Amino acid sequence: MSGRGGGGRPAVDKAADFANYFCTYAYLYHQKDMLSDRVRMNAYRDAVMKNKAHFADKVVLDVGTGSGILAIWAAQAGARRVYAVEATDMARHAETLARANGVAERVTVIQESVEDAQLPEKVDVIISEWMGYFLVRESMLDSVIVARDRWLKPGGSLFPSHARMWVAPVHSSLWEGRMGEYRSSMGDWSSFVRGTREDYGVDMAVLDHTYDDEQKKYFLQTGCWESLYPSQVLGRPVMIHEIDCATATVADVEEVRADFATRTFAADKPVNAIGGWFDVLFKGSASDPTEHEVQLTTAPSVDEGTHWGQQVFLLPHPLAVREGDDMRGSMHIRRSKKNHRLMDVDVTYQCQHTDGSLTPSTKAVFFIE
Repeated sequence: MSGRGGGGRPAVDKAADFANYFCTYAYLYHQKDMLSDRVRMNAYRDAVMKNKAHFADKVVLDVGTGSGILAIWAAQAGARRVYAVEATDMARHAETLARANGVAERVTVIQESVEDAQLPEKVDVIISEWMGYFLVRESMLDSVIVARDRWLKPGGSLFPSHARMWVAPVHSSLWEGRMGEYRSSMGDWSSFVRGTREDYGVDMAVLDHTYDDEQKKYFLQTGCWESLYPSQVLGRPVMIHEIDCATATVADVEEVRADFATRTFAADKPVNAIGGWFDVLFKGSASDPTEHEVQLTTAPSVDEGTHWGQQVFLLPHPLAVREGDDMRGSMHIRRSKKNHRLMDVDVTYQCQHTDGSLTPSTKAVFFIE
């Protein structure tokens, strides 16, 4: 066997993928965390209940149903049949909840990955909560694309229909702490090397650079979850990628390249990170738009934060900025070769101040894990 999947991509080991990814969704505590996200819940509920005409007497497919709440809402909105596909044992709880909420006769739970599931008919609507950190982590949109291409009728609707990725220069409260932890870890390593040499006669110093690389990746190069306030955003947010779920291919999400340019705000703190977030839109389809368009945003907020938070990439060289400075750069986001559900990120950035001076262009490598 070639060990390659479609389009030349590496084949996915299903057993390993289940152990590393799907299995966590089989636990109620994990489902509870998502169900407790009121911004998420309100957006999906409104998208369904304020657009009942899209669901009334329709056939609906819920990809990755989890607890089954989206399938239940679709049935409550009048769907004739809902196929709720779930790869994990959470499917049993989805069936129980469908019965408890009086919709079991219209909700069919299928415990299978959507790639392997078989439906008896085409569907009018696909609904799914597929978004990961910074939108593309977890790569679950791949499954929605498979479902769309196999099961969605021509002119059918996807909920959500569109997704967008945003970045902005920010001041992260994590920068100093992470840098301090890294320095402390390296100091501990130096003590360890000295002690091992003095006490046991073995010199470990040859591994200094390897250990340093490990600790830099862990403390400084791994994207951080943070719930940012709007006051921490130090420049105009820039959209770097937009996805039309009706036409998107896997290639549109497995690698994203984008330039960004923004003008900074007045700030008494340096730009020490790039913050990234996303929003999704529920517009229906081009031939059958929703009556009430709904947006779910994970942008920095005072009191409307989500479990996704924002992904924060800590800059190796923070920038002192003034109002009106031009910050420019680029991002290259791509799937990890070791795990297709994780992402590698290259960022370049520099700033031209209002006095005309230009900071050196800096490149940094990050990992969304």
